[in-house]
Amino acid sequence: MPQRIIPVEPFDYIVFGGTGDLAYRKLLPALFERFRDGQIPSGSRIIAISRRPLGDDALRGSIRTALLEYLAADRVDAGVIDCFLSMIGHIGLDVRGEAGWPELKAALAGAEERIRAFYLAVGPDLFGPICLGIGRAGLATPNARVVIEKPIGSDLESARAVNEAVGSVFAENQVFRIDHYLGKETVQNLMALRFANALYEPLWNSAHVDHVQITVAESIGVGSRGGYYDHAGALRDMVQNHILQLLCLIAMEPPDSLDANAVRDEKLKVLKALKPIGEDEIQGCTVRGQYRAGASNGGAVQSYLEEIGSAESTTETFVALRAEICNWRWAGVPFYLRTGKRLAERVSEIVVAFKAIPHSIFPKGSGLIRSNRLVLRLQPDEGVKQWIMIKDPGLGGMRLRHVPLDMSFAAAFQARNPDAYERLLLDVVRGNQTLFMRRDEVEAAWSWIDPILDAWEHSGDPPRPYTAGTWGPSAAIALIERDGRTWHEESG
Repeated sequence: MPQRIIPVEPFDYIVFGGTGDLAYRKLLPALFERFRDGQIPSGSRIIAISRRPLGDDALRGSIRTALLEYLAADRVDAGVIDCFLSMIGHIGLDVRGEAGWPELKAALAGAEERIRAFYLAVGPDLFGPICLGIGRAGLATPNARVVIEKPIGSDLESARAVNEAVGSVFAENQVFRIDHYLGKETVQNLMALRFANALYEPLWNSAHVDHVQITVAESIGVGSRGGYYDHAGALRDMVQNHILQLLCLIAMEPPDSLDANAVRDEKLKVLKALKPIGEDEIQGCTVRGQYRAGASNGGAVQSYLEEIGSAESTTETFVALRAEICNWRWAGVPFYLRTGKRLAERVSEIVVAFKAIPHSIFPKGSGLIRSNRLVLRLQPDEGVKQWIMIKDPGLGGMRLRHVPLDMSFAAAFQARNPDAYERLLLDVVRGNQTLFMRRDEVEAAWSWIDPILDAWEHSGDPPRPYTAGTWGPSAAIALIERDGRTWHEESG
């Protein structure tokens, strides 16, 4: 089935940090893909902003190299790349000073009515200064939007400071706090599964769901992000944003529509209903770890301390949590969350485990009856699996097997699966905030995270060591198994 392509209006995308890794690896390839498919009109412009002077030709040459590296081979078309590059220019600018702002204002002059998106692909310490600079230069037009990446602060206080600085220039309906996980196809399909089918919603509650697991596992280490990561850690880097957003979509009540604020109102209720984890619960409800040297991705790898070049660090590279939502729908249902670096494999998935049948009518030799599970795989191969019990085909009596009803999106639709940034970047142009975090969501998430960080600091306990290439500290297995449950494995 061919995908329906709906072009957007002409726009100006101004990318601060436009010569950085995020821009070259994700943003520019995503914009190219949308241009290649005819969704971006040729009159649109992309302006890369960086500190260093750089001619347009030199910039386009480096972007061409990046596109050839990060695009799939079958998506490379030299002629289309040439047309795309003609839309791109560069301005050298000092975000904390005055240099470059007049040039940016001149470049945008005469296009005040057009959609104008400022993407801040920079560190969070620059969000405020850039927005204030945009305001001083008079560039925040009614049709302007600003996109900010995580992390938005490092705790509730700093998140509020960032939001105040951004909000002093842009209205809340102009602010797009991006979380690329929310742009993934499987996350979108979670909404469809829940609210476009009569099958699941009657079962989506504590009467039928035994527990929920959310895993975001990476097989790589911190790499070049060591400087940032050692000040952030897994709880701030992944749980506060990505994982809590996934939890919200799983647990929220049906919104009255897909209007952005209707959806975000329901997500906010989930965040506010999370049971606090304080010092009394920290040992039983949380596990933090740090990887040691081991084997990963087919070879020997260094420990976290060796990767960051430090003799000591208490930064966690692994987190497992047992969370609860205190409302009528989910009372008594545990949500097990885990994320980490240098784990056994790269996988992101949500598992909704339904309760076991109350009574088996089958003889003992029929096989073990497992509970039904709905598994939504976000990466590496996006899709949905519903695990059910069936009779093993053939003669010889009743033999039961646990098998998945499997829908791989790539196989089912025989179409290219767009990168999450492709959807999100054009949602900014459309002004659709449904997949973006609202200010009160960000601050509510930090309100739940901060007590965990404080309890870890007060305990003085170091992260538990785990060998690279495993599934984290053994305490993470104990966290779920003491409740009589196990982490989901693909074999069922």
